[in-house]
Formats: sequence, C-alpha cells, structure tokens
Amino acid sequence: MIARSAERELRALAREFKAVVVTGPRQSGKTTLVQKVFSKKPYVLLEEPDVRSFAIEDPRRFLEQFPDGAVLDEVQRTPDLFSYIQGTLDGGTKTGQFILTGSCNFGLMESITQSLAGRVGIIELFPFSLTELQAAGCAPEKLDSLLFQGLYPAIYDQKPRVSRWHNAYVMTYIERDARQLINLKDLALFQRFLGLCAANIGQLVNTARLGADCGVHHNTIRSWLSLLETSYLAFRLQPHFSNFRKRLVKSPKLYFCDVGLAARLLEIENESQLARHPLRGALFENWCVVELLKARLNRGLSPNLYFWRNHVGMEIDVIADHGSTLLPVEIKSGATVSSDWAQGLDRWRALAGAVSEKAWLVYGGDARQQRTNVTILPWHQIGRLCRKI
Repeated sequence: MIARSAERELRALAREFKAVVVTGPRQSGKTTLVQKVFSKKPYVLLEEPDVRSFAIEDPRRFLEQFPDGAVLDEVQRTPDLFSYIQGTLDGGTKTGQFILTGSCNFGLMESITQSLAGRVGIIELFPFSLTELQAAGCAPEKLDSLLFQGLYPAIYDQKPRVSRWHNAYVMTYIERDARQLINLKDLALFQRFLGLCAANIGQLVNTARLGADCGVHHNTIRSWLSLLETSYLAFRLQPHFSNFRKRLVKSPKLYFCDVGLAARLLEIENESQLARHPLRGALFENWCVVELLKARLNRGLSPNLYFWRNHVGMEIDVIADHGSTLLPVEIKSGATVSSDWAQGLDRWRALAGAVSEKAWLVYGGDARQQRTNVTILPWHQIGRLCRKI
C-alpha cells in the first residue's frame, strides 16, 4: 500500500474532534486510508442497499450497533443520519468516534453545516501526489507518462489500461453525480461541455463563450461548472487581490483535479501524442497547480493559491499567499531553460517589493538551477516547492 501524506493530519483530527470527515474525488483512496488508520473500527458501506435502508428507516438502532463509533463510508447517501450522529456525539466526550467519508461535496457539506458544525474535523483527499509515488518507488520516469496516466490510485494499484479506466470513470461520474444533482438528460451535450472545459485548462472562465460553444444558456454553464466543483472533477483558481496599483482581471481560471482525466477528455489516446499536442503546456500547468494544492490539503491547511494577471496581460501562474508575504511561481513545460522565462517573475517582484518572497519556476526538464532571484526546479523535484507552499 502506498503511504498517504494526509495520514498524519487525519490522525491529528481524530484526536481533536469527535468525528472526522474525509472527502474528495471518487476513487482518490479515501476508503483505503481510513480503513488503514482506523482498522479497529467497524466499517460500514452505505452504498449497499440493505445497509442504507436500515440507516434511513431506523437510524437510532443503526447507530446503537456502534457504541464506540465506526467508519461510515459514502455517508452523503444518508443525509438524515447526520442529525442522529449529532445526538450520539453530544452524549459523550470521546474524540474520533465516527469517521465519515463522502465524494459529493455539496450534499456532504450541507449536512455537516446543519448538524455537525463544531463537532467535526474535515480533510480533503485528492489522488496521489508525485511525492507519494516517489516515496513508494512507483512514480513515472517520464513527464509525458505522468501527464497521460494521471495520479488516481487505481492506475498504480491495479495497473489497468489507462484509457479504459478513465473512460469508465467519466461514464460513472456522468451516470451517478451528474444525473443525480442536475437531472441531466442530454449525456452527449454534457460530455461536449466536459471536453470544452478540458480544452480551456488554465484559461479565464468565460461562461458566455462556453455556453455559445455548447449551445446552452450561460446560466446552465454556471450550474454545470458548480457541479464539476461539487463532485471534485474540477476547480476554479481565483485571482489574487493585491493590485500593486494595477487593474486586474476578476475571472477565475479552470483546472481539473487530475491531469490524466483531463488528458482523457482531450481524447489523448497514448502518451506519445502528448509530445506534439497543442495543450501539453496547459496539462503540465494543471498538474503543477494541483500538486501544490495537494501539498496544502494533505497538511490540513486551507488553499492559499491564486494567480495574478493585470489588464495588459502580465501574469504570474501561481501566487501562494502567506499572509504578510507572497510566493510567486511560474510554470513552463519546456525541457530547456530559456533566458527570458524569469522576466515575468522579475517584473512582478519589482512591483510587489518587500512582500515578495523568493521566486520559483517549475519546468519540464531534468536539471535544477539556482539563479539570483529564482529557483528553477525540474518537474520531478516539485516536492521541494510543495514544502514551501
């Protein structure tokens, strides 16, 4: 089993809160992690119809089976159970009683805020990070292999045919989450929307343009984008607010939670196609941004990542906001360092002044370089930057 960086934070939350929620994308390894950490607790899968019926029809008796708590998997399937869990937690002082997992953020968080606020610690678990794979000795050696495969645990544990696994994942997602949450009727149209989102990785979100390309109203696009975030398929990176006397763009950027899934939605069939694909740079940027996000989430920290762009197109790919200081990061997919790559970072640091930390640049090559004001990291050493975020 590949060790997860989030394990330490999960154990800490269980010592501090009466219940812990582990949420994140489907197939990101939530069940495997909680079963390992809480192996002595009873495990209950609420996807099973008979178990779910018992929990819905007689919640008090259902919970009485577990006087010392339990692991309740896919708990968003029984939203009314949260109120009864609240009563159980309020009746004692023991921490770490119930460990709850779920993949649909909207229904899960709505139930938590209504019933378990103040009683539950929350951690978001994404698919593997490159650092986790490297520690286990199973990380891809080539960048294009990584971008094509993505980082879902099943790809490395079960070793299926990658494109076949991603196809099944997308269809399962559409059939379950999309149909349940938005009463989706036109599957082909929604799949076209997913493909267009993948084609716009790292771009400013333009709902009007996406709506025109899909042939639907922009309000429908807003609803669908919210669905992608709710079900942990994609997320929006917000612009940073510090303007340094410059007018800034206000629209967020769109990224997918796993780069391999994005490659599948772009209909990339094998890693050899990536070398000449026009969106290879966007996929590399997507992977880097998500790696930095995972580094925060695995430590139980809130996301502090933004991008910065002014009205004339000057841009920094990632800004990590550390409160009193800002850490700028540029991302380049090329394998050879260009002399002009750091120019944008230099200009931004001149605008930011004392609030700027040392700049970082992640690229698709193999050698680390140390410049006067910029640390240039090869892609396989991104873990060094993750520790700074």
